[in-house]
Amino acid sequence: MKVGVFLAEGFEEIEAFTVIDVLRRARIDVSTVAVSDNFDIQGAHGITVITDCIIEEFRFDLYDMLVLPGGMPGTLNLMKSTLLTDQIKSFNEKGKWLAAICAAPRVLGSLGVLEGKTATCYPGNEKELKGAELSTENVVISDNVVTSRGAGTAMMFALELVKLIRSEKIAQELKENMLIPYEV
Repeated sequence: MKVGVFLAEGFEEIEAFTVIDVLRRARIDVSTVAVSDNFDIQGAHGITVITDCIIEEFRFDLYDMLVLPGGMPGTLNLMKSTLLTDQIKSFNEKGKWLAAICAAPRVLGSLGVLEGKTATCYPGNEKELKGAELSTENVVISDNVVTSRGAGTAMMFALELVKLIRSEKIAQELKENMLIPYEV
């Protein structure tokens, strides 16, 4: 299974880096994608990352899951990309996996992806989750969509993705090897 993690200017670094790191530790094929025409993307806290590719060159058809880190203004910048939003709708129509954390579930809400599904997000963004049944759980899986609350839940979010993509056993092994002191 191949995963694309989409980084727009102002993304939340912990949410992006945690997912990328944990998925790669689980031997999952992860590509970082700049939602711009520049490989260098600066996060909300001034950390600049060089992505694997830019969105115009990304082969959506070769991927099984799209991951959207939150952060501001990163989330708003994700929403501005018609190429990305069109592909999110296409992935949803095909029942392919979509995952978003923090404020990023509002991207899915704005596209109607959360209609009839349960979702969570960073507090204060709930009204943007149009059509969703709201939850305050740290991580929610509903049909083909995974949502999570924020930076503090990034590890749980990443490990849930590992469970979905690889197995619960591999997620548990990672948890133990990384000395994660809480249940996931």
